Amino acid sequence: MAHGPVKPAALASTKHFQFPPSPPSTAKHSRRGSFDGSYTSLASLALSSSLEATLPPLSSSPSSSSSSDSPLLAAGAASESLLSHYPLPPANGVKQVLVEDLKTPDSHVKRDPRLIRLTGVHPFNVEPPLSDLYDEGFLTSEDLHYVRNHGPVPKCDDSSIYDWTFTVEGMVFKPFTISVRDLIDNYEQVTYPITLVCAGNRRKEQNLVRKSKGFSWGPAGVSTALWTGVPIGDLIAQALPKRGAKYVCFEGADKLPNGYYGTSVKLNWCRDLNKGILVAHKMNGSTLHPDHGKPVRVVIPGQIGGRSVKWLKRIIVTAEPSDNWYHIYDNRVLPTSVTPEASADLPDTWKDERYAIYDLNANSAICYPAHDETVSLASGVDTYKVRGYAYGGGGRRITRMEVTLDKGKSWRLAHVHYPEDEYRLAPEGEMLYGGRLDVWWRETSFCWSFWELDIPLAELEAAQDIMVRAMDEGLMVQPRDMYWSVLGMMNNPWFRVVIHKEAKSLRFEHPTQPALMPGGWMDRVKKSGGNLANGFWGEKVSGEDEDAGQEEPAKEICMTNPKVDRLITAEELKQHGGDVEPWFVVDGHVYDGTPFLEGHPGGAASIFGAAGQDATEEFVTIHSENAKAMMPDYHIGTLDKDALAALSGEVEETDPSRAVFLDPKAWTKAVLQDKIRVSADSRVFRFRLDHEEQQIGLPVGQHLMMRLRDPATREAIIRAYTPISEGTDTGILDVLVKVYYDTPERKGGRMTQALDALPLGHFVDFKGPVGKFEYLGHGRCSVGGKPRDVRRFNMVCGGSGVTPIFQVLRALTKDARDPTECVLLDGNRVEEDILCRVQLDAFTDAAKHRCRLVHTLTRPSETWAGRTGRMDRALVEEEIGACEVPGRDMVLVCGPAAMEKSVHEILTSLGWPDDDILFF
Repeated sequence: MAHGPVKPAALASTKHFQFPPSPPSTAKHSRRGSFDGSYTSLASLALSSSLEATLPPLSSSPSSSSSSDSPLLAAGAASESLLSHYPLPPANGVKQVLVEDLKTPDSHVKRDPRLIRLTGVHPFNVEPPLSDLYDEGFLTSEDLHYVRNHGPVPKCDDSSIYDWTFTVEGMVFKPFTISVRDLIDNYEQVTYPITLVCAGNRRKEQNLVRKSKGFSWGPAGVSTALWTGVPIGDLIAQALPKRGAKYVCFEGADKLPNGYYGTSVKLNWCRDLNKGILVAHKMNGSTLHPDHGKPVRVVIPGQIGGRSVKWLKRIIVTAEPSDNWYHIYDNRVLPTSVTPEASADLPDTWKDERYAIYDLNANSAICYPAHDETVSLASGVDTYKVRGYAYGGGGRRITRMEVTLDKGKSWRLAHVHYPEDEYRLAPEGEMLYGGRLDVWWRETSFCWSFWELDIPLAELEAAQDIMVRAMDEGLMVQPRDMYWSVLGMMNNPWFRVVIHKEAKSLRFEHPTQPALMPGGWMDRVKKSGGNLANGFWGEKVSGEDEDAGQEEPAKEICMTNPKVDRLITAEELKQHGGDVEPWFVVDGHVYDGTPFLEGHPGGAASIFGAAGQDATEEFVTIHSENAKAMMPDYHIGTLDKDALAALSGEVEETDPSRAVFLDPKAWTKAVLQDKIRVSADSRVFRFRLDHEEQQIGLPVGQHLMMRLRDPATREAIIRAYTPISEGTDTGILDVLVKVYYDTPERKGGRMTQALDALPLGHFVDFKGPVGKFEYLGHGRCSVGGKPRDVRRFNMVCGGSGVTPIFQVLRALTKDARDPTECVLLDGNRVEEDILCRVQLDAFTDAAKHRCRLVHTLTRPSETWAGRTGRMDRALVEEEIGACEVPGRDMVLVCGPAAMEKSVHEILTSLGWPDDDILFF
């Protein structure tokens, strides 16, 4: 059903607003986080070929009819009439379906691997690294924009975008259904810069004081984008609300355990153009990304992100607030006296609209110095520029940023910059991404601001910490102390960074790190037994009574059923480690997740992911007291002594005279005997077994687990490796490992660096075998316990991913009677990176009539005569091609995550079924 353009009369009243006669501000904010960069020219945008000329014509507002205000001007006239430059979004990178998502309902969504997962694998709730977010500048790319999903991402193919419909209904005289095509063709479009913030931003701080019912956001649950769409007031006006209507409810297409996600806001807010509420179909000039609401969503400036419903299906005008489960039991700040235990039995409290969150509160964070950043005192530089972000709520601006180096005794003012104001200087009627840039006349602010202050290094050296607080134009200031509440939302106390004095340098420590990541002064204080609620940031003050300020310990939640006395063996647990009747372990007790598959907030995928495993750390860290209180209903028994020891790795004493070294139920020790250099960053780590006749005991194609301790934190590090030794070898175990060292740009591998630092003669723990694939010989293999006959193996590997491939290739070429065909594609950067090259050549030469080896390099030397380039479609299509005999042909893949994802996409496009592709 099509409708004519909606032009509210209020638009006409904006004509009396005039641009200031003074020259535009020259202040700028670069994408690297300082204020001295440059913006993309508005003229270059207006005149570039990328301007969306193919969009249907849009109606002009009454105040933009003059030809001098048209965005489509001749080049010379345009350069004279344009009043300012303003920020444009950073370019998106290449996203792919991540390995973690392949077995979840989100296997159709491409994502950036830098995003930090806060709730395990699924659903997808993430924030970017704080420094990466700040460095992108005022606008955030869709790659790094935070994501809050309650369940699976609804699917909408590109071909279906314009046919997607939603309704406007309820207490209206003219309900209607509208498609995205109608929304674009028949309504005036606008483009606004808008900051979205999760109400849980900085919740990790609250969770360290006392676990709330929410998961642990760091301070990067905030992002800004250019949103294009239709003011929601235009749609509401078209439907003609009835007398008595006071609220507008929104409902999305994301079906969840408690219905579809929905919420509501006040009707008069939707009618108020100054509020800027949009029904948006573009983000940063592009179709919405699936995680951000593709194809259409609500965007509400100044309010918590939870009100901006994605995947919009219904707009419902009502007399009362939404009765949706997620509106009532999410996004609330209950009184701090309400404990997690009591909250489960207070339905009237949850329904009390006084506790619902709408407008954001004033908040800020320090971005630089970053966590664990060090600053040399001998560099010759006298000052350090402390920088960060700040935002207000409800359209209120941040008018004051204050910094203290003496815990609040004195304050100094920081410089505050609002890049949003650059858009206000654009000509009236200016078009951006197909929408009118309609912000010049507004008193409200929709976006975050940036602040900075130069501080002498000598003063930082003399201080214990840096703390900041923001004040908005309503004179509301961030509080000194935390207001803890059961959902852990709206956390906004002063942001504190601790300063550590080290040899000729300063090291800075943020309060927390997001999700399960350790680190931060709050984490450190908590682990040392300090009281984070003592009013002194957990630091003991001289003369303070040991018990002063200590809050009453949280009541321990009983997660077991006292009537259950069943003992469960490791074999029983193993039988429930798949996708049928999943059992998992928490603190040695076994729980059946089957009854909760339909109702789990994280979906069934999160339960299947923990099946047959010890989920103690993740469960205790992420789940609330309410979730723990539900556990007795699912408690089915306790692991017996042997099973508990095997699962926890506490069985350390094994018979040194045993014939086979590896034990699937216990960690066994081997001594590091030698480190053999095979390339600049790769080593063969040779381990001595208990005796010379002891067999490794690893089937072909399977892996073993290695465990050692982080040399700095002493935390256990566990990784799976495939040794290059044959499983039948005795006395010695060789493991080829590529060491990933720290660089200035990124942290290296914890395990590989710890292993590289290990002195000779040190013990390392092993357990195994593990893995679902086993090669049995003559084309016979086992996949997940199911036998299979393979005619041809296609092997793809990169870097140290050659090791599991090496095992299988050796086995099928070693036996001259083995008829199995194979091709191996081995990708590396330079020739020196080709691991086990001599052995690989020998294997394939011995069976050249049925096996072929192809090397490709991305950075070849001038003397390299082989293939060059990445493992791209041309190479895979030429050497592997389509699956000729499904069920009899198989692809084995092992390498870096990016390579594996790329190869999987290529193989899928060539018609390979997933059952015939195995990722080691």
